[in-house]
Amino acid sequence: VQLQASGGGLVQPGGSLRLSCAASGRAFNRDHRGWFRQAPGKDREFVASINWTGSLLYYANSVKGRFTISRDNAKNTVYLQMSSLKPEDTAVYYCAAGPESYTMAVITTVRGYDSWGQGTQVTVSS
Repeated sequence: VQLQASGGGLVQPGGSLRLSCAASGRAFNRDHRGWFRQAPGKDREFVASINWTGSLLYYANSVKGRFTISRDNAKNTVYLQMSSLKPEDTAVYYCAAGPESYTMAVITTVRGYDSWGQGTQVTVSS
């Protein structure tokens, strides 16, 4: 499956952005989807994940209460609504897809995903 992330940009602290991740390619099977981010000089870190039905959501502590992940299976698209953005949210954001799992240790780490998008830059700065 191919993933295309979009929606990044430059925003002031306290602002909002919505990222989108559209999937195409092979048949869109039940899967879980995630967002990760990577700042310069740092490892890629988990941000949020969502299962096929949208009933199981996980968030990194650093974004809990500010970011919301959602999905529209009819459009094969997952979204990340980001609010109250901080300079420390600056990073390249990657969307990912993996086989359906309900194991937190799997879907909150990179090893739980086998397809990755190209990344979209988010810069939070005044």
